[in-house]
Amino acid sequence: MSDKKRRVMVIGLDCAEPSLVFDRWRQDLPNLSRLMSTGAWGRLRSCDPPITVPAWSSMLSSRDPGQLGFYGFRNRANYSYDEMRIANATAVTAPRVWDVLAKAGMQSVLIGVPQTYPVPEINGWLVSDFLTPPNPRQWTHPLALAGEIASLLGGEAYEFDVKDFRTEDKQWLLDSIYAMTGRRWQVARYLAESKPWDFFMLVEMGVDRMHHGFWRYMDPNSPHYQPGHQLENAIHDYYVYIDGQVGQLLAVAGPETAVMVVSDHGAKPMLGGFCVNEWLRQQGYLALKSEPQGQVELARLEVDWARTRAWASGGYYARLFMNVAGREPQGTIPPERYEAERDRLKAEIEALPGPDGKPMGNLALKPEDIYREVNGVPPDLIVYFGGLSWRSVGSLGHGSIYTFENDTGPDDANHAEDGIAIFHDPECPGSGEALTGLQLECIAPTILDWLGVAIPDSMMAKPVSLSSLQPTAEQAATNPPSHQERDEYGYTPEEEAEISEHLASLGYL
Repeated sequence: MSDKKRRVMVIGLDCAEPSLVFDRWRQDLPNLSRLMSTGAWGRLRSCDPPITVPAWSSMLSSRDPGQLGFYGFRNRANYSYDEMRIANATAVTAPRVWDVLAKAGMQSVLIGVPQTYPVPEINGWLVSDFLTPPNPRQWTHPLALAGEIASLLGGEAYEFDVKDFRTEDKQWLLDSIYAMTGRRWQVARYLAESKPWDFFMLVEMGVDRMHHGFWRYMDPNSPHYQPGHQLENAIHDYYVYIDGQVGQLLAVAGPETAVMVVSDHGAKPMLGGFCVNEWLRQQGYLALKSEPQGQVELARLEVDWARTRAWASGGYYARLFMNVAGREPQGTIPPERYEAERDRLKAEIEALPGPDGKPMGNLALKPEDIYREVNGVPPDLIVYFGGLSWRSVGSLGHGSIYTFENDTGPDDANHAEDGIAIFHDPECPGSGEALTGLQLECIAPTILDWLGVAIPDSMMAKPVSLSSLQPTAEQAATNPPSHQERDEYGYTPEEEAEISEHLASLGYL
């Protein structure tokens, strides 16, 4: 080590898939491969559910979603039928890595880390995330940093995310993702070189957007695979591009910097969609006052709550809610029958066949079985259809419980349970060991451990021990078993509507 102080850089690649990084394309990714060869690496088990929110906050606070009290991008604000809240920065009350470091007098640089809008004050510099609304009042900390970035980009707008993600215009989408990515990494290099920092973290959303937009062109397992398509190498070439960006950023950080490369979850081909509310209606759990005219979101239909026992939200997984007397306004399930009804629903969902008559392999999870605590307003069941190979379709009017066209627009990929973790610590060099049993809650305490900062009791996992080059049994067990006023959430009603529409276009709602 040189005389320079200890620094840690975390490069987050949202949705980076381990089979692509570690196996299929490793030889084409020299910078990531070098980090692996001189450190240690392994699959990083995500939280339940394995989606961007809550996964990044779970990773950076070392607490599970039940403890954090949010289970997706939008959550029930209370036990009413229609009041939902976006889980932005205001939803995160647990201290994350930079909060702990600030108390130790250390400075951080954050770029695009999910759930950093509305912009909090930090000891350092921050560029907010993809939940930032259009034309935000503030998207950097300090406020003057926005001017620096505008000057750096020479008039080009800094993009938080790709607009109109669900499009058949794939060339436009590809160009937009590259433009967004290039500007983000240009800003990252500038901040890494011009600002003093102890902890630096960037999260790139482009990997996730590439998977959802282009997976069908590269994967024969996709039902929409088109062999020999001109976009067959689109995802591969983007991974190569990202690897080059990683190399440039590492050159700025210097060889003495400890580096992690992580993803919040992986990806797999989307085989189809299961119309969960169609099924609930067929089974007598959900009642409507009128027939849907075409494909209609449940929120746009008049539900007969007096005859409804359960309903669900769509997305990459299903959040299933039960209509419990004394809890919901027009509850129909007596509290003493709640557990029996939930067990029945769980068993029926897990026994469902696919369109070929074979078992789908569904999993319905009770929150209290998988979380240490259950805060906020959780789903009664968290449902993965087909081992997360099938999307949960919340709209009605499909005429079937199975669909092979996504109801919110084109989408080629679903989320997978495992992301990536690469550890490169110049104080404890490795020789490319593959680690097993990693879970994303271990990342925050490992960052603090590398920086020599005491790990607070609020963090549940233990740091990864690279000196032994094997995770401990305790690490492997960190996942429990199976001009208007802005509201307290930091958005105006118009901004919340815009973000909700954007999240719907991305398939999260």
